Amino acid sequence: MAAALKALNAKIRSNKYTDYFCSTHFWGPASNFGIPLAAIADMSKDPEIISGPMTGALSVYSAVFMRYSLAVTPANYLLFGCHAINCSSQIVQGYRYLTYWNWGGRELAMKAKEAAGDAATKVEATAKSVTK
Repeated sequence: MAAALKALNAKIRSNKYTDYFCSTHFWGPASNFGIPLAAIADMSKDPEIISGPMTGALSVYSAVFMRYSLAVTPANYLLFGCHAINCSSQIVQGYRYLTYWNWGGRELAMKAKEAAGDAATKVEATAKSVTK
């Protein structure tokens, strides 16, 4: 059994594409892509749920590992791409967080909700008066 596994491993490692596919240079970034995908998916959600400290930490983490991905030998461009996407999306999320909590975005959202509620009340009142 051990000889069969050794032969299979030698067969996989003899081809440069399957060798790369079976390496940590591929699977590390592939498994790490969940973080930027989640950040991109969260861009359409309410900014009230964004965690400012976590967004800042993920931005710094991605910036550091973008540098690391190019410093290792051989350079890992897939890891660089993963962290570049994550850093960009976390910066956008950080901007949304600051806009909502620090630069008056929350107040504007509250006014818009209030105006929408007032408009809905007027429409309901008009509909009731028409149906009477």
